Parts: sequence; structure tokens; C-alpha cells
Amino acid sequence: MISVALVGYGYWGKNLARNFNSISECSLKTIVDSDEQRLASIGKLYPGIKAVKNISDVLNDPAIDAIILATPVFSHYTLAKQALRAGKHVLVEKPMTASVSDALELIDLAQKQRLLLMPDHTFLYTGAVHKMKELIGANEIGAINYYDSNRINLGLFQNDINVVWDLTPHDISILFHLIDERPVSVSATGISHLKNGIENIAYVTLNFQSNMIAHFACSWSSPVKIRQILVGGDRKMILYDDNQVTEKIKVYDTGYSAKSDEERQRILVDYRVGDIYVPKLEMKEALAGMAADFIQAIRTGTEPESDWRSGLDVVKVLEAAQKSIKENGKEVRI
Repeated sequence: MISVALVGYGYWGKNLARNFNSISECSLKTIVDSDEQRLASIGKLYPGIKAVKNISDVLNDPAIDAIILATPVFSHYTLAKQALRAGKHVLVEKPMTASVSDALELIDLAQKQRLLLMPDHTFLYTGAVHKMKELIGANEIGAINYYDSNRINLGLFQNDINVVWDLTPHDISILFHLIDERPVSVSATGISHLKNGIENIAYVTLNFQSNMIAHFACSWSSPVKIRQILVGGDRKMILYDDNQVTEKIKVYDTGYSAKSDEERQRILVDYRVGDIYVPKLEMKEALAGMAADFIQAIRTGTEPESDWRSGLDVVKVLEAAQKSIKENGKEVRI
């Protein structure tokens, strides 16, 4: 039985509490939050769980094996460092830290302490992403040429991070879960319409050594909610639409081939339009899978699906994208 404490009982913290409380090999002993009303609601919904205001209560509790951080990004490094130093395994909300240097320090500390440091990249545990990885691994779509992500909606405007740090970690972590290659550089542009220096619309492009390219569009200023990823292979293409209830994944047997017309000095393109295949997906809550993986990794010493490497890779891209935006879209090497 792994005893855990949750720090932060806001929107995401409530979801984490529900899922960890339902795992048979886990005991959610304590929830930490500074808000009095939230603390009162914890007592009503989870009468057997202790609700406290100070994180020191769980850091100093030898009965707590692990700490879950569902707090703002700026606090991740400090709180995770305190937890690791206290001998606790750590699950931290995405993105793992606000800088690469902070991430590297936490990774080093966790390894020296022989503790688990895991980022919460929940989408890696969806049936849709599992199916995409299966299709790509089986070479169903061929060599990947592009990855195109659109994650836009109206709000929620953040006060401490821009839209890139808020929304793109989901889709960057999915990309890195699907492929082994990592980008060599990042180019990004963004704008703040609130004049507070925090970009609410941004576009990020990842450049690879191979012929692949990845593009991410993110916005808090759209009248519609779009959650789509296109993965284009040289054989087939995948559309992942997370807004769909049932048919989240569609595989298009569609493509093109090119040959040169030397006499006319031009490229001739042949297009192929075939069937659309809708694969069956696992129907389970992704957050439940993530929580179970965290507990299993602690109990068995195995690597979780969302590991520290994934957390570090995502932060590397975010930091480079932030630098590129501030330098008006300049290409930044990773």
C-alpha cells in the first residue's frame, strides 16, 4: 500500500484526488490546500482524508510515500525539490518545471535519492494515443512526414504562463511518445492582446534532422474549441479529434507520390484517395491510467510511461519556444 498526499485541490487537483482515491494499492492520506472553502469541501467529500493548509505537514510525515503536485508551474521546482529532499516520490503536473536547468536539478536529485520523479502527461494514457503509437509502430502509416496540432479555445487566460506553456505540453508529449527522434531547433511566434506580455495566441514549429516537421497552433482566444492532431505518413494519415465522443481516431488511406518530368522540368504529383478506417479504442479514463502507472512504478521500480525524460524533453521545447517568441520568431537550437 502506497500512501500519498496531494498538494493543490483546484480544478485538476479534484480530478487527481478522485482517481488516486479509487486505486486499491494506494491510500490518499492527506490533501494540502491554502483555501479554507476547499479544505471544508474535502472533509465533506472525503471524510477519511486529512485536509491541511501547510505542505510541511506532509513533508514531515514519515507515513507519506509520495507527493502529488497540482500547483502553478512557478511552484513546481521548489515544491518538488522539498518533497524529494524529504524522501518522497513525486508526481508533478505538466509542465514539469519552468526551466531546463530546474528540470535537470530535480532529475539529478531524484536519481541520487533513488526516488521516482514523474510528470503528469495524461494524454499518453488515452486509448487514442495508444492506438496511434500501435499504428506507427506497426509501420501502418509509413515514415512520418509531419505532425500538425491545433489546440484552441476561449480561455482560460493564465496569469503566470503564456498559452504555449499552458496548452502545447499535451501535444508535444504526445509527439515525443509516438516517435524516437527529437527536434534540433524551434521557431515560434506569439502575441499578447491583453498587453501584459503573456501571449494568448502562438504558433510553434519544430525542425528535425530528418524530413519531418511539427507545428503547433495554440490559442485562448478562439470562439470554438478545437482539439485536433494530424499525423501524416508517406503511406497513410491519421486524424485524432479529441472532441469526438466515439470516433476519435480516423486513418486515411490517402497519400501522394511525386516524380520528375525531365523534359518539362517540373514535378508530377499523383494523388491517392482510399478508404477511411475508424479503429476501436480502449474506453478508459486516461487520468486513472496515469495514476495507476505512478503507483505501479513506485511499487515495482519500473519506469512509468510518462517518465522524467518526457518531462525534460517537453520543457526543452517550451524554453526554446519562449526564447524564439521574444526574439520575433528567431530559430533557436535545442
